[in-house]
Amino acid sequence: MRILVVGSGGREHALCWKIAASPLCDKLFCAPGNAGIAEEATCVPVKAEDVDALVDLARNEHIDLVVVGPEAPLVAGLVDRLEENGIPAFGPTAKAAEIEGSKGFMKDLCAKYNIPTAAYRRCSSPAAAKDFARTLSTPLVVKADGLAAGKGVIICADHTEADRAIDDILVAGQFGAAGAEVVIEEFLDGEELSFFALVDGIHALPLGSAQDHKRVGDGDTGLNTGGMGAYAPAPIATAELERDIMNLIITPAVRGMAAEGRPFKGVLFAGIMATVNGPRLIEFNARFGDPECEVLCQRLKSDLVPALVAARDGTLKDFDLRWYDQAALCVVMASNGYPGKTKPGSIIRKLDEAKKLADVTVFHAGTKANDKGEIEAHGGRVLAVTALGKTVREAQEKAYRAVDLIDWPEGFCRRDIGWRAVMREK
Repeated sequence: MRILVVGSGGREHALCWKIAASPLCDKLFCAPGNAGIAEEATCVPVKAEDVDALVDLARNEHIDLVVVGPEAPLVAGLVDRLEENGIPAFGPTAKAAEIEGSKGFMKDLCAKYNIPTAAYRRCSSPAAAKDFARTLSTPLVVKADGLAAGKGVIICADHTEADRAIDDILVAGQFGAAGAEVVIEEFLDGEELSFFALVDGIHALPLGSAQDHKRVGDGDTGLNTGGMGAYAPAPIATAELERDIMNLIITPAVRGMAAEGRPFKGVLFAGIMATVNGPRLIEFNARFGDPECEVLCQRLKSDLVPALVAARDGTLKDFDLRWYDQAALCVVMASNGYPGKTKPGSIIRKLDEAKKLADVTVFHAGTKANDKGEIEAHGGRVLAVTALGKTVREAQEKAYRAVDLIDWPEGFCRRDIGWRAVMREK
């Protein structure tokens, strides 16, 4: 098969790494890719949001399967356009991707199909939003309805903060068109985890759980980020909890989407709050998480390509996957200043030494190779250093050993990734 992966982050590097290892893959392309992906695939300078150019690329290169990584091209209808042109694609259509593209649509789906989630209301009027917010106890949550690059969710400690967040989104237009409507929600208390399933429109195959670290600083302090690290599986995700997530959340959502005429194919990523009353859905995403994808791919023993094809073809019913009986942990190395302004172009050295360590894979997220062949940092999250271990603690030790070999003074990382799981192991 000739396969094209769309995207340029750590998630896409992990996907390329697994796909390149498949005996079914004859030629692998990535658009636009990065310096690490270039070791696995032919990188083509086409942006992930450029739907027309991606369709042309897939047609010209006689691509047999396109795997779409990020959410923006999914919501923009890339899969629809590819399939219309006879090019098989892994990922949901635009109508199905609305499960992530509109938080209001996702919440209405939950209400209609009895999927347990937080109480909510959709509002486009600031006054109505503030009135409903005052019916909720604090803290409470204010969300921009559309895609806001992971920054559209504000946890408000009191009603004054909620009023300010509502005005920022609906009046000041902080998130542009993504904030034309807000969703006001009750705050869910518990422990958060990510749960993934491959879906073929009718059937769902669980991929298991992970936990990530959103805050930029040790001890879960500081600003929210796209994710500073992750580990899998999540120790809190017992067999009973995973069964409840499938039965109460994933399966009803898959059936509901089909009933709505929006059959979902691809990866359904559920953000879950494990509460004293059972799992509650925080949000759905229509793609692999990042950095969760890195740890899932590290643990996956099976060939990924047949699973992606089965999801696209609607043949997941009797499909099965094998996993390494080990934990995986990923430490994200980011440019100084992240999640604020960062300076591009710093040189990252000694990557080869880190990659030589047993059970360690260094995925690239924001890198470019310069004219001298040196690896430069370009972006906020730059590397995803991932390791396997018998326990989360062992995987943590291996990952940080690799981090400490990398010579990059202009970068930083959290030093406590996996702390919750390590405490449980103790």
